[in-house]
Amino acid sequence: MTTPHTTRTNTNTDTTKLLLGCGVLAGPLYLVTGFALAFTREGFDMTVHPLSFLSLGEGGWVQITNFVLSGLLFLAAAIGLRRTGKVGTWVPVLIGIFAIGMIGGGVFVADPAFGFPAGAPEGQPAELSWHGVLHGVSFFACFPALVASFFVLARKLNGPWARASVVAGVLSLVPMPFMGTEFGVVLLYGAAVVAWLWASAVMAKLRSEI
Repeated sequence: MTTPHTTRTNTNTDTTKLLLGCGVLAGPLYLVTGFALAFTREGFDMTVHPLSFLSLGEGGWVQITNFVLSGLLFLAAAIGLRRTGKVGTWVPVLIGIFAIGMIGGGVFVADPAFGFPAGAPEGQPAELSWHGVLHGVSFFACFPALVASFFVLARKLNGPWARASVVAGVLSLVPMPFMGTEFGVVLLYGAAVVAWLWASAVMAKLRSEI
């Protein structure tokens, strides 16, 4: 017999699964959309331009939407993580910071630079705009928060999942010493693939255990 308590429990479980499912979708959505744009936008060079530059110029609204929508999905997943009670307090907080940073990265676009879009200066702009500054702040808030969550997760997960979370965290940090160098942007692409997919994989694991 179904009781009010059973109904509430089922509803809570379904809601938590839905919220975590948002996180499962968020990582692949961001990467697939970003790489699709990177390979099709004229003048975009993945050895020079980070994904955030896709928010600039004609068609930039697609990447802006990608940032904001993926951020909202990860924000929903942070709430789902909190509801599971399996990963402590800090993981949902860190994922929430990451999500807000992604949203900020979409709302506050980078300044044109390195020849993209057409007509942009060949190097860094002489002076950063207010939105360019806030874009940088958003990045330096969100990515470290995501990486930190992996190391915290390693203490909450078991066996291979714990070890893999440490590996994902370490690999995500590899580009940091090389930022501003010839290989920095390329390494950043690799780190993004590892970090975003690992975050979604953890969401999928936790969702399957509910």
